[in-house]
Amino acid sequence: MSEDIRKIVAQGRDAYTNGEYDKALELLLKALEHKEGMADVHNMLGVIYHHRGEMDTAQSHFEKALIINPGYTDAALNLSVTYNDLGKYDEARKVYSRALTHSMNQPSSLDPFVRGKLANMHADLAAAYKEIQMFEDSARELRQALALAPTFIDLRTRLAEVLREMGKLDEALAELELVTNQNAKYVPAIIQKGVIAFSRGQMMNARRYFESVLQLDPANRSCNLYLIMIDRVMQNQDHTEPLPQVDPNELPSEPTA
Repeated sequence: MSEDIRKIVAQGRDAYTNGEYDKALELLLKALEHKEGMADVHNMLGVIYHHRGEMDTAQSHFEKALIINPGYTDAALNLSVTYNDLGKYDEARKVYSRALTHSMNQPSSLDPFVRGKLANMHADLAAAYKEIQMFEDSARELRQALALAPTFIDLRTRLAEVLREMGKLDEALAELELVTNQNAKYVPAIIQKGVIAFSRGQMMNARRYFESVLQLDPANRSCNLYLIMIDRVMQNQDHTEPLPQVDPNELPSEPTA
């Protein structure tokens, strides 16, 4: 590679790293005019085109990067994300599986954009498993998502909800503590804490959780309904009547994202 091309690629990479995608695009395409077989250039171009919403062009560049370097893990994961965005789910799974099989990289070494997209792919699969009550599989996918994106509190709250539905209340609470330590005002996590307290018969604790949510979100329907149920349960306790059998899952839950 000539010194001039190296300089163009270096300038293009600097622009790419700084998020100056228009400038990077011009420089990287210019570099390809002189030398085609540069996998990293094709990978950067793929990311740029993906960012611009030009998915077919992004796919083409990621595929070219992998033709040049079949072991290029970042390009493979980027291609998997792009296939997924294009609705090519079988292709996405195959490429993703191959990339992880051949990769020696840890998730933390991946580009943050890629980590987030892959985490959401796992989360989508987790939601599908949860819908058909395959809770173990749903929890597994959410844990894989969190391995890629440990700061995504919406995913951690969803994991806690799945663990609660599996009856693993202590594990669910441990996940929720991590969430509220990160964001003490994250309403979905506080609601889940209240639901767990409610299901354990800890009515005063449950009331405190739901009332704290109403301070943040006065119109929250779930919390208002739970408070009505708590009043009924405590009224029955005062009359020494058996507690009503209440399934918390029958009440509406707030979205976690």
